[in-house]
Amino acid sequence: KIRVNSVCPGLIETPMVARAGSDSKLIASMIAAEPIGRMGQPHEIGHAVAWLCSDQASFVTGHCMPVDGGYVAQ
Repeated sequence: KIRVNSVCPGLIETPMVARAGSDSKLIASMIAAEPIGRMGQPHEIGHAVAWLCSDQASFVTGHCMPVDGGYVAQ
């Protein structure tokens, strides 16, 4: 059986975001928009992916899972 899901990450502390970090006001405004008040970490996205791939998520399919610190829920 094939299950298809996706993970939709929010603002994650990555090298790409670090390159944009030369504009500290931009990064500060992006973090201020996050309900959780911080950037996510790559391992936090990895945990969501691992769960979706596990037997614990065997009934989950066709889902787009936001992992964004609550941004979409605002």
